[in-house]
Order: sequence, then structure tokens, then C-alpha cells
Amino acid sequence: MAGWLELRHLRSLKTICETGSLVAAAERLNLTQSALSHQIKGLEARVGAELFFRRSRPLRLAPAGQMLLELADRVLPEVETVEQRLNNLAAGQGGRLHLAIECHSCYQWLLPTMERYRERWPEVEMDLSMGFNFHPLPALLRGDIDMVITSDPDPELSGIHYSPLFRHEVQLAVPAGSVLAAREHIEPEDLGDQTLITYPVCRSRLDIFNRFLDPAGVEPAAVRTSELSVMIVQLVASRRGVTAMPSWALDEHLARGQIQVCRLGPGGLWSTLYAAVREEEARLPYLTAFIAAARRLTGETLRGIRPVSLPE
Repeated sequence: MAGWLELRHLRSLKTICETGSLVAAAERLNLTQSALSHQIKGLEARVGAELFFRRSRPLRLAPAGQMLLELADRVLPEVETVEQRLNNLAAGQGGRLHLAIECHSCYQWLLPTMERYRERWPEVEMDLSMGFNFHPLPALLRGDIDMVITSDPDPELSGIHYSPLFRHEVQLAVPAGSVLAAREHIEPEDLGDQTLITYPVCRSRLDIFNRFLDPAGVEPAAVRTSELSVMIVQLVASRRGVTAMPSWALDEHLARGQIQVCRLGPGGLWSTLYAAVREEEARLPYLTAFIAAARRLTGETLRGIRPVSLPE
């Protein structure tokens, strides 16, 4: 008897129980009453027992029918869930979104974005990892992850599409009352006698080095690292050094009077944050929806950022 029980049998049995008659069940299933009756008789022949007490009105399940109905109640919801997920996947409404970030301070807006996104796209499997202990863009191309939040596109890697999220200003945080805070802006030479506190990442990934100090040939007096943004700010507040962070990451501490902020260079040091995905997946609805959600939330909540003009 192996392999004879089909999903259509379970669906038919459940529909008969829900409607109370073969006529109503056949109509709901888009079958003729004769075809449905033939199906049930064939199933009874396989089972070797009646599924319904036919003289009862409405139809009442016999023990064998009750056993199959219990199976239908367990199996059919799971099947329907998987079918819906497969349909969503085919339509670009579901899939996997494993993110990596190259921005310590991005947690401030990224986690709320993920929470909001999950409410609208529950079928997408999400995960998040830090991109500081491996090279996330090559990992993206290999398929290990699906999106990288980065401010450092690699033009030598083909097959990656970069969607700009927003532009932000990197500012220098100094202790409250520092002589540097009185200056209209900071020049690279002003940091030659300072201890620069950074995240423990390759300096080529830090704007303060690759776009401010290195082009001017300036090296700070010392470099100190810390994993946590809040710890770095506390070190600055206690006059252990200075640090460069996105303006939004400094707002809370600035409001408390713990630090002061300075502009780096006369026009400020501006950086663009991107969402990088594989080129062939750049138009998948569930990926473009996440990027749109990130743009909306950051535009609503982050001070001083600038939207990026997108091509028509």
C-alpha cells in the first residue's frame, strides 16, 4: 500500500468535513460530485474501511476517516506554508538575506531597519555578521553572504552592484574644552601630536587615514584601538585621545556635553555608504525592498546625512 495516499485525498477529506456534504465539497474543489465520490470510494478501497457514516446528515467521519483527518490537519498547513514560500521565492518575495557590515557605528540604524523589514518580509531568512575579520566583498561573490554594507567599493571586483544609501560626514570628536574645538576646521597637521583612537581594523578601511591623513603625509603621534563605539567616546571624553566617526554616532554624546566635534577639512570629510549585492540579484524585490527601507529609516532618524541622487 506504500505511496497510494496523496495530498489531494487529504484535501478532499478535509473539505468534505468542512462543508458537510459531497455536493458543497465538490463545488469548492472544482470537481464534479461524481468525480469526488469516485475518489473517496477509491480511497476507501485502499484503506479497507469506510471513511464516513453515509446515513448521517451532515456526513460524519468513521474511525478511519478521523485518522486521516488528523493527518490532514497536521500535514496540509505545513505543505501550504512551503508552497507559499516557494511561490514567494519564485516571485522574488522571499529568499536569503545574510548581511555583513564594515561599519561599527551602523548598528544604530541597521538593527531598527532589519526589525522593520522583518515585519513586511517575514519569508526572508536574515542573518548579520561583522565584516572586519574577513573580506566581505569576495565572500559576497562566492555566495557566502548576500549583501555588504560598505563605504569602500572595490573597482577591481567585477560582478558587484553598489546601491548608494546616503552620504554622511565623518567628524572629529575631541574632549570638551579642547583647543582643537575652537578651530574653524581641522587640518591633517593638527593631528600630528594627537593620539588617534580607532576601531581595530586595517587603516586602509578608515576614512580618517586614507582620505585625510595619508594624502597629506601626516601620522598621528599614536594610534589606540577599541572594539566598541561607546568605549572610544569615553576614552575621548577622559582626554585619552581623539577619534573620527560618522556624525550620527556622536550626537548622543555631544548632547550630553561629553565631547565636542570638529569638521575635518574646510568642506568636511564626506563619505558615501553603499549596499553591495551580486549584479545578477540587484533587482530582486526582497533585496531592493531592504535597501529602500534603509534609506527611509536613515532619512527619518539620522542627523546630517544627505540623500544620494539616484539615476532615473
